[in-house]
Amino acid sequence: MTDTDPDIIIRIAAKGDGITADGRHAALTAPGDRLLTDGTTIAGPHRVEPPCVHFPTCGGCELQHVDEASLADFVTGRVVGALAGQGIVAQTVLAPHLSPPMTRRRASLRAVRASKTVTIGFAESGSHKLIDLSMCAVLDPRLFALLAPLRELLRLILPDKRAAHVRMSLIDQGVDLLLEGVKVEGLEADEGLGDFARTQGLARLTIDEGDGPQTRWEPEAATVTFGGVPVAFSPFSFLQATPDGEAALVGAVREAMPDTGAVADLFCGLGTFALALGASRPVYAAEGARDVVLALKLAGQRAQRRMVADHRDLFRRPLTPEELNRFAAVVIDPPRAGAREQVMQLAASSVPVIAYVSCNPASFARDAVHLVGGGYRLDQVRPVGQFRWSTHVEMVGIFRR
Repeated sequence: MTDTDPDIIIRIAAKGDGITADGRHAALTAPGDRLLTDGTTIAGPHRVEPPCVHFPTCGGCELQHVDEASLADFVTGRVVGALAGQGIVAQTVLAPHLSPPMTRRRASLRAVRASKTVTIGFAESGSHKLIDLSMCAVLDPRLFALLAPLRELLRLILPDKRAAHVRMSLIDQGVDLLLEGVKVEGLEADEGLGDFARTQGLARLTIDEGDGPQTRWEPEAATVTFGGVPVAFSPFSFLQATPDGEAALVGAVREAMPDTGAVADLFCGLGTFALALGASRPVYAAEGARDVVLALKLAGQRAQRRMVADHRDLFRRPLTPEELNRFAAVVIDPPRAGAREQVMQLAASSVPVIAYVSCNPASFARDAVHLVGGGYRLDQVRPVGQFRWSTHVEMVGIFRR
């Protein structure tokens, strides 16, 4: 058996299916498996027993059947493959970071009630049918522990044959819970909410009955801390999926920064990078979401940081080369679609270092074409697999002139 054997799975494709040497695809296969002509497989050395009883039915994970080495290769391959598709080669590809099991601190689940039965979980792969989670190998145990008591609460506040969204985040004060699509009617339901929040020790409980979120429990102001600075946290605001994943991304960015000089953080969000980098240097932080940038601005002022937080739509009004050239480095962390408008301006600038944080290797590669065309070289990339056992991959690319 060799890698050129046409029946052997040689790698995992972007959507999670295995590919043989002769180009055939097969779901739920691992590198080294043999794909027989009748479509069945013989397990190879990289196939493992999935840790979760819900795999592969649950749509939350796609790759629990592959070993750690294959998972690492997949995460790296997603990045390198996307770049190769655009004719881009990174000078250095660092080892990937993989988040451990049961460290996900942010999750959006669905809940459905049928008579007295409440189901909470992720949808089946390719279906709207929910898997009622009896375990989860990715969620932080503090989030998973809420599911059983939540089923009891939702019998009071979720109408029969209706669905709700359960959005959970781990923040400084504990679990921040947002319930959307519920109806709180009557004294029993109202008291049930308060009892649930107190008994479970929630950091905050927010409900949305269809007319906007209403906070029903918040003993102290909800915050998340970046770079030692607490920032006000709105219900289910964006957070990196795992604390270690965030640390890996921040670490890769920090290592690329010059020793001195002001830094710009574009699409800064609540300040994951701006606050981590700004303890000893000036930072300009730009973000299009008004409430988010206001929270960051107030946090920076309280911490006496040398930071300017600017409410700016970087798609419609990107920073120009003249504005960018004032900075020793630029950090950019755009949405999944990338940031072509801002990248075109960066490509025309003379900024010495650009740290591009991406949650989509494909859009990163498309934007990289413009930066390389403008005279930058892709010095290194760091793949990051925060969403363990999924096909979702993040990365940091460092561009230099």
